[in-house]
Amino acid sequence: MRNNLVPLTLSFLTITMLLTPSMAEPEPSFIFLPIHQLLNTTSSWLDFPTKFNQPKIELTASTLIAVVLSFLAATISSAGGIGGGGLYVPIMTIVAGLDLKTASSFSAFMVTGGSIANVGCNLFVRNPKAGGKTMIDFDLALLLEPCMLLGVSVGVICNLVFPNWLITSLFAVFLAWSTVKTFGNGVYYWRLESEMVKVREASMVIGEEDEKMESVKLPLLEDYERPKRFPWMKLGVLVVIWLSYFAVYLLRGNKYGEGIISIEPCGITYWLLSSTQIPLTLFFTLWICFSENVQGSQCCDHQVPVKDVENLRSNDGGRSNKCMFPVMALLAGVLGGVFGIGGGMLISPLLLQVGIAPEVTAATCSFMVLFSSTMSAIQYLLLGMEHTGTASLFAIVCFVASLVGLMVVQKVITQYGRASIIVFSVGIVMALSIVLMTSYGALDVWNDFISGSYMGFKLPC
Repeated sequence: MRNNLVPLTLSFLTITMLLTPSMAEPEPSFIFLPIHQLLNTTSSWLDFPTKFNQPKIELTASTLIAVVLSFLAATISSAGGIGGGGLYVPIMTIVAGLDLKTASSFSAFMVTGGSIANVGCNLFVRNPKAGGKTMIDFDLALLLEPCMLLGVSVGVICNLVFPNWLITSLFAVFLAWSTVKTFGNGVYYWRLESEMVKVREASMVIGEEDEKMESVKLPLLEDYERPKRFPWMKLGVLVVIWLSYFAVYLLRGNKYGEGIISIEPCGITYWLLSSTQIPLTLFFTLWICFSENVQGSQCCDHQVPVKDVENLRSNDGGRSNKCMFPVMALLAGVLGGVFGIGGGMLISPLLLQVGIAPEVTAATCSFMVLFSSTMSAIQYLLLGMEHTGTASLFAIVCFVASLVGLMVVQKVITQYGRASIIVFSVGIVMALSIVLMTSYGALDVWNDFISGSYMGFKLPC
């Protein structure tokens, strides 16, 4: 636990600085922007004065209940390394009584708070089952992140076009299938761990515990010397990817023309800027797939089931398997954008299905969720989000709850050797999300039906 003191301290300082709003009057301009015209445009777009004079959310019994439920949701979600947006949005709308737009902005802050805690604990942690590599699989994150960000953008457009009844139906069907698959993987890992316990007991009897446990704990693809240095270069590439997409979002603005440059809402310039994400994604994905200096084979090292390892060996092992992950990320991103829950909850079951170890899946997904959630949170801030202070308090609650969930999971894994608890945590969050989100969506569809509202496909603008 001492090894985690530094990342925990850095995480707490980071969330305090990023999410706590300043009580001082805002300056009329930003010092670090050199262009005066761009500076004035950005200042008027952010509209800080109205934001800091906004009405406050009253502290009522429903708000306190929402805090408690958010704490429990963050505790469960952190165990699986997923954001938990599928739980936060229903809690904030049904319990706290917020409208959907405000609840979505709160959810982005809350997911960011939990993700900072997860990444802070896992960033420098080594995986003993992978020869001392980091628990976060940076190779896997590099393959997944560009396509997932593109998929989310496409999914958001589909969300605007699709009617509510279709979104609710797709959400229920896909998440139900994913939940069944996730619990199936959880049972598989539980049985695998039970076999490991039997082997350990048998090894103790015959006096060959060390040799047997090494053969069970390390069913890796290859036995070669692995570097143990922290992959700063890969982390830097991920930051560059994040900055590239964020620059596109910042220049494009939203469909109402709110951006740092003046463009026609949903005009040619708007769609041209949006379409730049496609060549960006192709460039980063192809570069990562075919650049040996950036992309290694760590994602293969973290696959634990022996039968999956044999299947991978029979499928040429290399580039073909790498190409599978971007496709998965694109699918998860599109569906996450359509459903409005992000891609973490959807990519986690897919990674477990292809045999990525539960610990690595949780750590890597939480790392990727941090990128997407911070991008969403910053965009909400730039668009003049309301109730920033209250959202920051909820984010701190989720930060603390995530630390509690991580400590509980780490203790269970260390004491009982049951990493399958991570898989079951993911399944529980997904099952609860199905009930809450589907119920809320069904009520929304029913209200549209009885009010005679249009229930067909719509234009994105």
